[in-house]
Parts: sequence; structure tokens; C-alpha cells
Amino acid sequence: MVTDRYGNRLYECTAEGAGHLDRAVEGLLFFRPEFPNAVAAAVAACPTSPLAQSFAAYLGVLGTESRDATEAGRRFADFSAGLDRSSLPPRERMHLAAAEAWLGGDLGRAGQVLEELVVECPRDPLALAVGHQLDFFTGDATRLRDRIGGALPAWDADDPHRGPLMGMYAFGLEESGHYGRAQEVGRAAVEQNARDIWAIHAVVHVHEMQGRFAEGIDFLDARLDDWASGSLLTVHSWWHYALYALEAGDTATALRIHDAVLHHEDSTGFVMELLDAASLLWRFLLDGSDQDARWQALADAWAAREDPPFYAFNDVHAVMAFAGAGRLDTADEFVADRRRWLRAARQGGRPHTNRVMTGEIGLPVCEALVAYAREDYPAVVELLWPIRRRLHTFGGSHAQRDAIQRTLLEAALRARRDDLARLLLGERTGLSPHSPYNWLGQARLADALGEAGRAALARDSATELAAPAAERLSRNPRHTYLERRP
Repeated sequence: MVTDRYGNRLYECTAEGAGHLDRAVEGLLFFRPEFPNAVAAAVAACPTSPLAQSFAAYLGVLGTESRDATEAGRRFADFSAGLDRSSLPPRERMHLAAAEAWLGGDLGRAGQVLEELVVECPRDPLALAVGHQLDFFTGDATRLRDRIGGALPAWDADDPHRGPLMGMYAFGLEESGHYGRAQEVGRAAVEQNARDIWAIHAVVHVHEMQGRFAEGIDFLDARLDDWASGSLLTVHSWWHYALYALEAGDTATALRIHDAVLHHEDSTGFVMELLDAASLLWRFLLDGSDQDARWQALADAWAAREDPPFYAFNDVHAVMAFAGAGRLDTADEFVADRRRWLRAARQGGRPHTNRVMTGEIGLPVCEALVAYAREDYPAVVELLWPIRRRLHTFGGSHAQRDAIQRTLLEAALRARRDDLARLLLGERTGLSPHSPYNWLGQARLADALGEAGRAALARDSATELAAPAAERLSRNPRHTYLERRP
């Protein structure tokens, strides 16, 4: 009987195929760029292996690239045709069901099947890792945390792959607001494996959410060799560095990262990289910084993709690029195309996660971004205010979605909706009292309200939130970045 390194039986698999699968799983856990080659090798060695075929199907959807998903769906359908699933072991049968559900657009069902699988087999890292990503794509912070936390007791402390599971757990803890525990678990995972990029990523998120940019810069600077190149999260990690730089007021470094890493003439054009570039430039736009040349290049890249409806979170960032570049007619047509698709999709009746995401969150956000570019700030408020507490339901992290939350705050300030701006700033500063961005917002609101307003803000604040932003910034250490930046 052939088993994987975790002791799980592998149906219709040879020792060679098992070796490829073990390498593929390890590569997935550590975000190694070569792991897709190991998946392909496993399928080639054992084309009738349900687990290898399921892994290949997962690979087609994990990148949220619609063309990859279509091709993966075709291959999976060919494999599944005539297959007697009732004769398969439960683990293989459940992986096939999860892969089929995701390929069919039902992300919730896919995540549920993998959760049930882990109850029976908590030492299935493929089910855990893929389920974790599904929780991220659907914005389910509780499952993002508990899916991994529930399985961890089944893993010995000295198991080399317990570390990346701890990194996943740390990210789930952070997204569900347990910052202290997230930092503790994330740093423990990094101590076990310095190149555990997902664990590094989790700690970075903790600093971001608390507005502790100086500590975040220190953390990343001390580990450049471990995250700055050679992983599937390299670009995204530099995006986080750029966010820290913006918080520190170092716009030059943020732009340097954009030009050298996030988007340039040799960029791959992968959607995950374009997301980060759009999200960074949108923050510059909210600050009133003119980045037209960069916007035009980014909008060209998004337009060249000609993406069909696939994942609403991606759509929002495409519209972000078109709006930032001033291509409002293109943005309008993009939104109209999604509306046409949504009307047609509703007639199908099948469960489809992206249909719900698009209708409830994606389209209102897209319309708000276009309205912001048109300086119709009241419309932005009307579109975003009702959904601001539900933005997580179309995926992404708190840090990623903060570009949208900032759009709402900025629109409230510019529309002189002082009541809403004060409430939003109170929420933000309560969670992140160290953030210079929040201090600047408080200072702007205080100036708009006049002397009486400043007095009221000072009275309501326990952390000097109405103090002049420049004074607050001057109390924070500025950091000298290592020379090994892009």
C-alpha cells in the first residue's frame, strides 16, 4: 500500500507519484514557485490518481485566473467522465467533490467538504491548505482561524510541516482580531522555519492592523533573505512593505517598490500582482497624489486581460485601475458587463459564489470607485455606507479591503458628512491608535469642524486623537531601510 509522508493511503498511486505529491504539498505549504511542476509530475506518473487530479484542479483555481480555471475544469471533466466515485476511498471521494464544487463556482460547498474531510483526516495538509485559501477567498475569518486550529493537536510538535500550519493559524487569528495570539503563533512558526513566508505574512498583517509600521519595517528588514525573493508571495510581501513606507510618510520608497516589484514592463500580468499595484496606487489617489503614468500602464495591463466574470474581488481592482487612470467610459462598460452577466447568471439557478459576491458587494464597490473618480462624494457614501460591515464577504484581508474603507472615509470628509466621518475615524482609531493615517484624518476633521469641533474631539479621545498630526508623527522613530530594497 502506497502512502504519503503523513501516513495517508494513496489510491491508484505509485511510489513515484507519492513522491511527487509529497513535494507538491510541501511546495504549496511554503509557496514555492516550482510546486506546480510537482503536481504535473504526479498527474503524469499516476493519471488515474484521484488525489493527483484533485490537486491539479485546485491548482487551476487557487490563482483566481479565469483561464486557468477553465482549462482545469476541462481536464477534470475528462478525468471524471465515467468514474465510479462510490468505489473510491472517502478521502479521495471528498477531494474530488471539493474540487468539483470549486470549479463549478460553489466556493462555500468546496470549503465545507474539505472541513468535513479534516474531521476524518486532520493530518491532510492538502485539505487544510486549500480550505484555508477558500476561507480567505470568501472572507470567512472564523473558519480561516478554526479550520487550522482544530487540526493542530493532531500534529506533533516536531513535525516539520506543523510550522506552516501554525503560520496559517496565525493569519486566521489576525483576521479574526486576536492580534496578540496571532503574533505569538506567527513568530513561533518563523522560528521553526525562517522561510515560512505565510507565517511572516501573518506577523506583517498584525503590525499593519495595529498601525505599528515601525515595528513592521524592522521585522521585514531583519529577514530580507527569507521573504524578498523566490516565493509566490514575494510581490505581495513587498506590497506590505510599501504600505509600511506610506504610513511612515516615505512615499519615495513606496513608489520605488511599485516600479521595481509590483508593476513594471517585465511584470507577469498575473492578477494577484495587478491587485497589489492597483491597491497601492489607489492609496496615492486618495491622498491626492498624481500618478497618472503609473495608472495608465496599469490600466493597460488590466485591459489586456479581458477577464470574464470570475471573482468579484478581482473586478473591483480592475475598476480601480480604470478609474485611477481616468478611463471612466471603460470602467462604466466594465460595470455594465458585470450587470449583464449577473442578470443572465440569475436565470441558471445553480449555487454560484461569485454571483452573490458580485451582486451584493462587487458592483456597489465598483460603482463607488467610479463615483469617487468623478468627485461625486455623496454617491460614494451612499454606495459604501450600507455595505461597509459586509465587505469581508467578497474575500481578501482586512489590509486589502482597507483601500475601500479609506475611500468611504475620504468621501465622507469631502462630502462634509462630518457625523459619518467622526464615527468612522472613531472606529479606526479605536482599533489602531498608532496609525498616522488615522491621526491625519482626525486632524482634517477637526479643522473642518472648527474650534468647537476640535474641543469635542479632544473630549471624546483618550489617546490624543485630535492632536496635530505633525506632532504625533514627530514622536515616532523613522527607520533607515536596508540598502537591499528593490
